[in-house]
Amino acid sequence: MPAYQAPLRDFDFVLNELIKVQDTLPSLPGYEEATQDIFSSYLEAAAQFCENELAPLNRPADEEGCTFDAATKSVTTPVGFKEAYQQFCELGFTALDCDPAYGGQGMPKTLSFPIIEMQCSANVAWSMYPGLSHGAYSAIHAHGSDEQKATYLPHLVDGSWTGTMCLTEPHCGTDLGLLKTKAEPNGDGSYSISGTKIFISAGEHDLSDNIIHLVLARLPDAPKDVKGISLFIVPKFHADGSRNSVYCGSLEHKMGIKANATAVINLDGARGYLIGEANKGLACMFTMMNAARLGCGMQGLGLGEAAFQGALSYARDRLQMRAMAGAKFPEKAADPIIVHPDVRRMLLTQKAYTEAGRALAALLALQLDIEEKHPDADARADAADLVALLTPVAKAFMTDNGYTAANLGMQVFGGHGFIREWGMEQLVRDCRISQIYEGTNGIQAIDLLGRKVLLDQGQKLRKFTKQIHKFCQANEGNAQLAEFVAPLAKLLKDVGDITMGIGMASMKDRDEAGAAASDYLRLLGHLTYGWLWARMAEVAYAKLETGGDDFYKAKIATARFYFAKLLPEVEALKATIKGGAKPLMTLADEHFAF
Repeated sequence: MPAYQAPLRDFDFVLNELIKVQDTLPSLPGYEEATQDIFSSYLEAAAQFCENELAPLNRPADEEGCTFDAATKSVTTPVGFKEAYQQFCELGFTALDCDPAYGGQGMPKTLSFPIIEMQCSANVAWSMYPGLSHGAYSAIHAHGSDEQKATYLPHLVDGSWTGTMCLTEPHCGTDLGLLKTKAEPNGDGSYSISGTKIFISAGEHDLSDNIIHLVLARLPDAPKDVKGISLFIVPKFHADGSRNSVYCGSLEHKMGIKANATAVINLDGARGYLIGEANKGLACMFTMMNAARLGCGMQGLGLGEAAFQGALSYARDRLQMRAMAGAKFPEKAADPIIVHPDVRRMLLTQKAYTEAGRALAALLALQLDIEEKHPDADARADAADLVALLTPVAKAFMTDNGYTAANLGMQVFGGHGFIREWGMEQLVRDCRISQIYEGTNGIQAIDLLGRKVLLDQGQKLRKFTKQIHKFCQANEGNAQLAEFVAPLAKLLKDVGDITMGIGMASMKDRDEAGAAASDYLRLLGHLTYGWLWARMAEVAYAKLETGGDDFYKAKIATARFYFAKLLPEVEALKATIKGGAKPLMTLADEHFAF
C-alpha cells in the first residue's frame, strides 16, 4: 500500500468553496477567530500527524492486536499506540472543539470533522480511543452536574482520562429495554453497579491514566423497557486513586479493528454516579450515541478514501494487457490497468462516493455548529432538524458506500488484494464493523423512516427538500447544469411521492414501513449525494470560468459519472419499495428451511 496522503486540497474545496464556512462561522459567538488561515494550520498539522505517526502503525498494529493479561485484567495496546496518543494530546487535538471553561480550545466542529476523517483513513482502530472519549465528554457536558463536569471534563479534555459508552449486554443489543445491569443506591449519593457489558470499544487499555465508563443500568423498581434505564458515570479509578470494581473480563476475537480493545466489562458492585435524571438515561446516552453514529459515518468515509488512494496508486503502476482501443504505452510490456474501463468504473465509484461523503460530513458539521452557537432560535432549530434527519443517512449510507469502496479497492488489486502484505484486505475487514455497531444500518433505516420522517409527518424532510428544490429552481435554465438538475428534480419529486405512499400503506400495515426502510434510506442518500454533486459541479464550472485548474475539471467529470452510473440505482430502489411488505412477510417462519 502507498503511504496515506491527507486530501487537503479537497478539504479546502469543500469547506471554503462549497459550503463556504467563512460566510457563517465568524458570525457565531465564540468562533470569531476560526479563520481560513487557522483552519489551514490545524488541518496541515493533523495531516502531518496522521501521515507520519498514525499511518505507519496501521498494519503492524493489525498484526499485533491488543494483548489481554488475565491475571491483572489489563490490556496492552500495540507498539507505538501509547506514544502516538501522547503526541496527539500534546498537540491539543483532544481539546480541539471542547469548552474553554474546561480547558478546551473552543474550535468549531466543522474543523474537527476533517481531522476525524484523516485519523480514520490513517488508522481507524487507533482513532476510536480519542473518539469514544470525546463522546463521553459530550454526554457529561450536556447532562452532568456542575460537580461532575468539574471532576471529569478537564481530564477528558486534556486526554489524561479517556471514556467509553457501555450499553450492550450478552442478551441485548439494539433492544436496550432488555438490559439487566442493576444500580443499587448506597445512601451517600453513589450507586452500586453490577452487570456485564460486551463489545465495549476502548474498554480497557494503557493509553490513559483513567477510563470513565458511561454505563446504562436499572434502579430498583424502575419501569420496564427503555423507560426504566438510567445513566451512570463509573470511573476505573476513583478521585482518590483507589481502584473501582469495574474490570475487563476478556477481549473479543474480531474480524477487524484488531488494534482497538473491544472488551467485555464486568461490574461487580462498582461505585457509580447518576448522570441526569433517574430513568432518563437513554435520552442522556443519545448525546453520545448520535456522536458515535456520525463517527461511524466518518469511519466509512475515511476507509473509503484510504482504499481509493491505494487502488489508484496500484492501478497507475500495475501493467496488465493492452487497452481495448489500442496500446496506450507501447514502450511498456503492457498498459497500466487504469486504462481499462472496468478498473476506471471501480476507481470512479470510490472517488464519487468518497468526495460526496466528505461534502455531507462538512455540511453536517456546520449544522452542528449552527445548532449550538447561532443566536437565532429558528436557525438553531432548522439546523437541529437537518442533523436529526441526515444522521442515520450519514451513518448508514456513508458506511455502506465506504465498504463498497474498500471492496472495490481490493478488487482493483486483484489477487494481491487478497494478500495481507498489501494492506487492502485490512481496510475491508476494518470497515465491515461500521455497518453494524452503533445501531445496524437496518436500524438506522427504521429510525430515518419511522422517527425522522413519518413521525412528524415529513416536517424535517420538507425542510431539507425545500433546499434542493430551491437549488433546482435557481438552475432551471442553466445549460451547463442541465444534466444534473433535471434528474435531481425528478428524483426529488419521486421521493415525495414515495414517502407519501409508504406513509399511507403503513397506516394499514406497519410492516410496510419496515419493508421499505433500507431501500428508502438509500434513496434519500442518493438524493443527498446527487444534490451535493450538482452543487460541486456548479462551483467547479464557476471556477473554470475564472481560470480554475484541472481539479475542477475532475469534479465535473466525477459528477457526470455519479449521475450516469451510480444515481440510476434509484430506479431499482423505487421498484423494490413499491414491492411492499407482502413478498417479505407471507412465507411462514417454519417454511424458511425444511
